[in-house]
Amino acid sequence: MKVSRLAWLLSLLLCFTLCLGYNVSYDRRSLIINGQRKLLISAAVHYPRSVPAMWPGLVQTAKEGGVDVIETYVFWNGHEPSPGNYYFGGRYDLVKFAKIVEDAGMYLILRIGPFVAAEWYFGGVPVWLHYVPDTVFRTDNEPFKYHMQKFTTLIVNLMKQEKLFAPQGGPIILAQIENEYGYYEKDYGEGGKKYAQWSASMAVAQNIGVPWIMCQQFDAPESVINTCNSFYCDQFTPIFPNKPKIWTENWPGWFKTFGARNPHRPAEDIAFSVARFFQKGGSVQNYYMYHGGTNFGRTSGGPFITTSYDYEAPIDEYGLPRLPKWAHLKHLHLAIKLCEHILLNSEPTLVLLGPSEEADVFTNSSGACAAFISNMDDKNDKTVVFRNVSYHLPAWSVSILPDCKTEVFNTAKVASQTSVVEMTSETKGLKGLKWEVFEEKAGIWGEADFVKSGFVDHINTTKFTTDYLWYATSIFVDENEDFLKKGSSPVLQIESKGHALHAFVNDKLQDSASGNGTHPPFSLKSPISLKAGKNEIALLSMTVGLQNAGSFYEWVGAGVTSVKIKGFNKGTIDLSAHNWTYKIGVQGEHLGLYKGDGLSNITWISTSEPPKEQPLTWYKAIVDAPPGDEPIGLDMIHMGKGLAWLNGEEIGRYWPRKSPTHGCVQECNYRGKFDPDKCNTGCGEPTQRWYHVPRSWFKPSGNVLVIFEEKGGNPLKMEFSRRKISGACALAAVHYPSVDLESWREGNGSNKSISTINLKCPENTHISTVKFASFGNPTGSCGSYTKGDCHDPNSTSVVEKICLHQNNCAIELTEEKFGKGLCPSVTKKLAVEVVCN
Repeated sequence: MKVSRLAWLLSLLLCFTLCLGYNVSYDRRSLIINGQRKLLISAAVHYPRSVPAMWPGLVQTAKEGGVDVIETYVFWNGHEPSPGNYYFGGRYDLVKFAKIVEDAGMYLILRIGPFVAAEWYFGGVPVWLHYVPDTVFRTDNEPFKYHMQKFTTLIVNLMKQEKLFAPQGGPIILAQIENEYGYYEKDYGEGGKKYAQWSASMAVAQNIGVPWIMCQQFDAPESVINTCNSFYCDQFTPIFPNKPKIWTENWPGWFKTFGARNPHRPAEDIAFSVARFFQKGGSVQNYYMYHGGTNFGRTSGGPFITTSYDYEAPIDEYGLPRLPKWAHLKHLHLAIKLCEHILLNSEPTLVLLGPSEEADVFTNSSGACAAFISNMDDKNDKTVVFRNVSYHLPAWSVSILPDCKTEVFNTAKVASQTSVVEMTSETKGLKGLKWEVFEEKAGIWGEADFVKSGFVDHINTTKFTTDYLWYATSIFVDENEDFLKKGSSPVLQIESKGHALHAFVNDKLQDSASGNGTHPPFSLKSPISLKAGKNEIALLSMTVGLQNAGSFYEWVGAGVTSVKIKGFNKGTIDLSAHNWTYKIGVQGEHLGLYKGDGLSNITWISTSEPPKEQPLTWYKAIVDAPPGDEPIGLDMIHMGKGLAWLNGEEIGRYWPRKSPTHGCVQECNYRGKFDPDKCNTGCGEPTQRWYHVPRSWFKPSGNVLVIFEEKGGNPLKMEFSRRKISGACALAAVHYPSVDLESWREGNGSNKSISTINLKCPENTHISTVKFASFGNPTGSCGSYTKGDCHDPNSTSVVEKICLHQNNCAIELTEEKFGKGLCPSVTKKLAVEVVCN
């Protein structure tokens, strides 16, 4: 009866809160929600970059990681695919996503934009808007402002209708208008200044009851809060002194482009940046991204942004926590939250402890005290004395002392385990299946769209309804040409504004070329085979995403600008002014082959041996769902370039393009300021090999996999792989803090701590093998640990005794467990690697 009464009272309280809503205001120190100051950790999760079946898990994993707020952009071109036609279903069900956040008891930051950049095609603005007469994006331009205000109002009204703003009892506590416009405003002159001010006024007039923010807006008016986007925002100061210090984008990784290396940002550096931000007066910090997800279909920007938008975020593309990053940041969040009240309700005292060492000390009249101690030296560890106690500070690190005595966390001391994650192939792959094939014709299929002397812009012609545009012409070769007699080859020379191209002569693929993420234009120079008489030249031009940012970015074009053939008796022949025949798209798209069945009058050719290394080929196979419940990736390393679908759902562009063989590091040094080229890996390997196929897209059987291969590959070597955690590693030193932060938070924390390594395998698995264990001074990283000259020979047996056959275990780094008196002058560490089975 008592339990029922308590449940009734809690329900009544929840209803009271939801019915009345809550007030969101701010002052110079923080957001104030219902009269309480809030220190907020936020996580960017973009709803269309995952699928609805993943949303609850992603939100819950963020919450378990110590996150209070979910942040997302609103993707205008996903919601308004044509003028006045709106879509809010499937991956674009914004209301459903917001209510999942609400149900998790979390806040939501809605970055409406509606320009968003985000490595999303056209920066989120609909492509059709570029073709509305007299429209110029993001300036004092009436057509653009009309459509921008119309869409912003639509989203605001939808949120109001669903009671999703905080004053209505909903989760939305902040909204954003525009995005990073400060970088480009000067290029638009007076129109840029007027547009920025108009954007803010238009947003505030929506009367949503919560503050509006503008990120990287260096002349934001006082009616909004200007915020910071960077790898580091500790030195950021809002324009107006009455505004809180908000960090809208802390980049915990970076995006990838096809053909480039894989960037990595170490957990130590991310934690350092976050701790410094709150040490220096920050109150809201958002990870962009916390879950990056996938650019399904043709939604990637750039150009050349990969289909994967993993971003090396704390939750990986497939929805798994990325360890140690996720766990290290979780412990950071808990440590910061221990200091929340005193951080937000007192003024810090700066104490200089050395040339690059300092403490910010927060105290109040009741005697409470918290301190953040920083070592900003990017090379040398330091020992500092603070309040008569010595603290060891690794280079480029911050220690957090919630009582001004106990170091509960240091940003550079990562004791959290590293998960060993593998893409486990299905041994059968896609062999033994019944295949169906449809072969495209090189060049013009059906009736030509138009004929024109010279070249047209690719994007202005296709309006991004497809990646593909055919340019076709013919050339007559006299039988007396020397290259026919001598057996030599003339050279085809092509110039293009981007992004990629396949050149066919007489239906045969001669060569391919492309730009890259830093320079989309390219040249092609290739020997070709010509015959006496008429020769058909067909060029398949391709876009690989659309420009997503920059001044006047909507005017950036693509496509062929020059075609010449060198080696004729009369010299070089310039075909640029010839009549060119154009066809938008490839035939299979027009026929709807990606839907699996396509049009009923189209005949797929059945075969048990599909053709290999054949360009312009559509493949279809019926596949079963891989067993288990692990996330799935489609391995495309043996394919060339193209598009993939499952049951009509767009997996996206695939292109196992290899990165340069140089410019990578064996081990990343977290010390010092990060930039995207600091810690690259994957040299000489495909930028993206696996392509995420959400589990919810699979039926138990009868799944239709469709592939359009542009240049040639081996479909029999495609296979589904399961993303599995197969093991765990950890390395910690005896001086690492190991306070139970959850216990401390409840007021039961102990000032004494024993450094401890915690290992955990996935559910329903256990630690089957200890691959490596060394207590002493081991070196290396997960997968490549090595023993040092100080090593306890009993290390493996100690770890086995504690961990073997357990799902999880805790190994305390004490002399009782490991060798007493071992190497007394050495600071001991324990490195462990185990296998989960």
